[in-house]
This record gives sequence, structure tokens and C-alpha cells, in this order.
Amino acid sequence: MKTIHVSTGSPYDIMIERGILDNCGEIIKKLSNAEKITIVTDTNVAPLYKWRVLNSLSQQGYQTTAHVFQAGEQSKNLNTIADIYDTLADFKMTRKDLIVALGGGVTGDMAGFAAATYLRGIDFVQIPTSLLAQVDSSVGGKTGVDIAQGKNLVGAFYQPKAVLIDPDTLSTLPDQFITDGMAEVIKYGCIKDSGFFEMLANGDALEHIDDVIETCVKIKRDVVNRDEKEAGERMLLNFGHTLGHAIEKIYNYTGITHGMAVAVGMVMMTKASEKHGLTEAGTAYKIEEVCATYGLPTTDDASLEKIAEAAQTDKKTSGSSINVVLLEKIGRSFTKKVAISDLLDFITP
Repeated sequence: MKTIHVSTGSPYDIMIERGILDNCGEIIKKLSNAEKITIVTDTNVAPLYKWRVLNSLSQQGYQTTAHVFQAGEQSKNLNTIADIYDTLADFKMTRKDLIVALGGGVTGDMAGFAAATYLRGIDFVQIPTSLLAQVDSSVGGKTGVDIAQGKNLVGAFYQPKAVLIDPDTLSTLPDQFITDGMAEVIKYGCIKDSGFFEMLANGDALEHIDDVIETCVKIKRDVVNRDEKEAGERMLLNFGHTLGHAIEKIYNYTGITHGMAVAVGMVMMTKASEKHGLTEAGTAYKIEEVCATYGLPTTDDASLEKIAEAAQTDKKTSGSSINVVLLEKIGRSFTKKVAISDLLDFITP
């Protein structure tokens, strides 16, 4: 087992091991004195893994139940959160009890937000089953939901008790979910590690997926340790996301996945920053090439006007400006304030 320690205000371990799903009850028993555990999962993941996790928890004497919601970003809203609250209340969960988030990024974000807010805060454990969740969203304590005005605009920083990553779950994912997660993997190379980026460019990342997961988690762990609540450096983890979230919003979170949108956002923003002389020439082309290697798009039909307008409600807006994440070159990133009124001009290549 690979164990990566996170030293946030509420410290915890990230454990990476094949088959850890079947040992999750034993691990949780060492972390929690809960009597009841509610698994939050979706309609895609439940048939695959719900019973394995329930069995492991039951073997340790826990009373268990599960809340299963309709899979998809469209479910990531306050109505679903209210349904989760109903399940927790009906099961008579107390402050010493625990939630298990079993699934991808949507599941982790919502189960974490429910944990942060139910009874003003109960413990939760992340068991991410998608590549995107394993390399990114399950780590760092960001939780939340979407509202009509934008993505992740309601939420809380709330750290889990542990993150349990089983790379075997990736073998059951449709190809598009692996592709989706690779956008976040590529992001890490872009912002922090040129050597990792070059390895990804070789095209064989999926053959070394355990090491890829570990590298991404360690990069995010180090950033989160230094900036838990996104006061500075943690903003760099949003490379590609300002425009990516805007594109997702334009399509009402259907038809284009988070990873696809982030890939487009990374390339679009880097082309713009090259135009302004802020980024080493040729960087956007390198990102385009590696994205294409893993089946990710790098352009979208949405107009720049619509994208700039949709980006105005991004979480990184501050007053009349927005913090955008740019690259000096592969492996070196920084943030820059751009006036919202100038964003369209800035992103026009």
C-alpha cells in the first residue's frame, strides 16, 4: 500500500492499493468510532461496488445504508443534497457517524458537502472510483454543488477522514471516463512538473496508471498543504478550469464532460497568453499534442463571446477582475488578474 499524508488543519492519509475496497471497513474502523455509515453513490457505480463496500463495513459491525442518486453532473445540485439529508435523517445518523463517498467527482463533491453541513459537520471518507476523482477531486477537501449561475458556486472546504484509492476500479470504466480523467493528469504536468508532462507525451501513461495516480496526488497534496483554502498557490490547480467551467455551463453540463472542457480551456488560455507574450511560444501546441494523444478535444464550437460571458460568474472572480491561471512554460505556472471587461479581448488569439 502507498500512503500519502496530507498535513492540512485536519490531517489525513491517502491510501492507494489494488483491492482496497474489500478492506475499507477494517481501515475505517481504525479511524472512526461511528456506529452507522451511509454510502453515497450513483446509479453507475452502485451496481459495481456498492455491495462490496457494504459487505466490508458490515463485517466490522457497522449499521449501513446507501443513498443512490442518478449519475451525471445534472444531479449535482441542492435538490440532490436535500434528498441525501433525508436519507441521513431517516437513518438517524448522529454527529459521530460517517458518510462514505463512493464514486466519481460528482459523488465526492456532494457527499462531502452533505457531510460538511449535516448536523453542522460529520465525518466522511472518500473512495473515488473514477480517474478524475482519484487524481484530483477526492484530494484537498473541496466540496460543493452547482447552481444555475455556475459550477461549484455553493460549497465548503471540508477535509475527509481518509481517501482510499483502488486503481482496479478503473478497469470497469468506459473509455470516455479514462479520457476525461486524463485532462486533470495533463494539467498537473502543465502547472508543476515538466518531466511528468514529457512522460505523458510518450503516450503510455495508462500502462503506468498506479504511478500516475501517485504523482498527481503528491503534487496536489503539496499544494494543498501550503494553501488549504485557495488563498494563493492552490489557484494554480484551476489551470484550464475558468474557460472549461464556462464551456460546461454553456452546454448546461450535457454533451461535453468536465475533462473535455478543461482540455479545451487549457489550450485556449495558453494560446491567448502566448499572444500576449506571457507564455513561451509553442507551449499551446505541446498541450494540444498530448491532449490529442489521449483522445481529448482542444477546440469547441461555442463562441468566444459566450465563453467570456459565462466565465464572469467563475469562483475566481474578485470585484471587477478575474484570476486566470497561465503558464510561463510547461511546468511553471502563475496567476494573473484580468479585468472582466477585458476577458474577451484577452482570450481572443
